Amino acid sequence: MLPALPGTGPGPGWPRGLAGTQRCGGCPFSAVAVCEAPRDGPAGLSLATSTQRPRMDLCHVPPTREKGWYLALMAPNVKGPNYAWLDPSRLYCHPQGLQDCVADLLQPFQGDPIDMVAGIDAMGFILGAAAAAVLQKGFLAIRKAGHLCVQTVSQPYTDYSGREKVMEVRTDAISPGLRILLVDQWVETGGTMRAAIQLVEQLGGVVAGVAAICIEGSEGGRWIREHYKCAHCVPPSLQPRFDRHQLGQE
Repeated sequence: MLPALPGTGPGPGWPRGLAGTQRCGGCPFSAVAVCEAPRDGPAGLSLATSTQRPRMDLCHVPPTREKGWYLALMAPNVKGPNYAWLDPSRLYCHPQGLQDCVADLLQPFQGDPIDMVAGIDAMGFILGAAAAAVLQKGFLAIRKAGHLCVQTVSQPYTDYSGREKVMEVRTDAISPGLRILLVDQWVETGGTMRAAIQLVEQLGGVVAGVAAICIEGSEGGRWIREHYKCAHCVPPSLQPRFDRHQLGQE
């Protein structure tokens, strides 16, 4: 059973902004993202870009922390089409942002029996290990093929960029009936997560749930939501923008 998690303290609206140079408890910082919204709720998300190298804001916390407030900490792609459209890893550097992100991912599973957390190579290792620590459960790394020196089972898949890859997991960690929470950073086309699901079920494990910062409304994302209990961090009002890969102000 899951231990109780602290709430994120929903308030009357999202913070008006995280922009500009300010001081927080004596700590100077330059904010790297902007979240604009009216007081009655989240309406939009704008990620700041600049020709200068911004410093990360590691100490600012908005007075009211509604679900997803930390999404504004993510960084847009500035390197072109060979990279993912968004870099969520910057929010992991923010202490409260990471804590609230993990709490939001675990909240739907309160009271559910979970025996182990599995994270998907590579960025799923961060959120997965953090979730496992909160739940006081073990963590299983689901790897890209070729990295494990023990007996494994493998599953081919196509990732979000259309590249053919192979995923593998060790055979000695999953026993029949073991309930596993699968965690990844993002679900775009769903190919990677579906391969992880197949590996767990091939070994007799039970997928207790799927958690990611965002589960996009792609065909694969919808399939996962229809067949498994899911948790993600994007408020419904912002989901269309994430699905379009457009987070700027309209």
